[in-house]
Amino acid sequence: MKRRTLDLFFSIGGVGIALLLLVLAIVFKQEGDFADNYVREQFAQQQIYFTPADSLTEEEAKFDCLVKYGQGDEAARLLDTGKKAECYANHYIGLHVEQIGGGLTYAQLGGPENEVKAKIAEAEDEGKDTTELQAELKKVQGQRETVFKGETLRGVLLTAYGFSVLGTKAALAATVAFVGAALMALLSIAGFIHYAKTPESELID
Repeated sequence: MKRRTLDLFFSIGGVGIALLLLVLAIVFKQEGDFADNYVREQFAQQQIYFTPADSLTEEEAKFDCLVKYGQGDEAARLLDTGKKAECYANHYIGLHVEQIGGGLTYAQLGGPENEVKAKIAEAEDEGKDTTELQAELKKVQGQRETVFKGETLRGVLLTAYGFSVLGTKAALAATVAFVGAALMALLSIAGFIHYAKTPESELID
């Protein structure tokens, strides 16, 4: 086989790989930008600020990230990144949801609520006063509603955090693909140059 033929073959192949990597880089970058914009939009809608570090409760202050993100002025305490969302969701909301529900989730609180309702129905059948039971039911329902709201917000923030992680990885993949495309392009150019300089008669053993 002629050396020029092999140089041309590899050079054209390198151009094809460079183009493929370039397309992948553009796709990854677009995905990264989409994830970043989506996360920022989610945070903009929530307008959540970390509690100032010096105002944290003893339980809250046990979490380093709540102390870290509670430093500075209001702008510095704005929840505006995926890592901040993870911290706020898991340690701030998670802590308070656990305290409000006594460690029970929204679904689990359905049990105590139904038990109180059953007691009220039984008391009404027996003609007994249900004032205390009604107050107990209202308390449990209030806990359950608050826990539901907390779990919902926590889920939204963790979803946004998940998108931010995907966006970060996509951006990294885009950078690697851009570098790979540039490298393959340079190698292809070098191949074409070698092709042009190689004598037509040179053969590969």
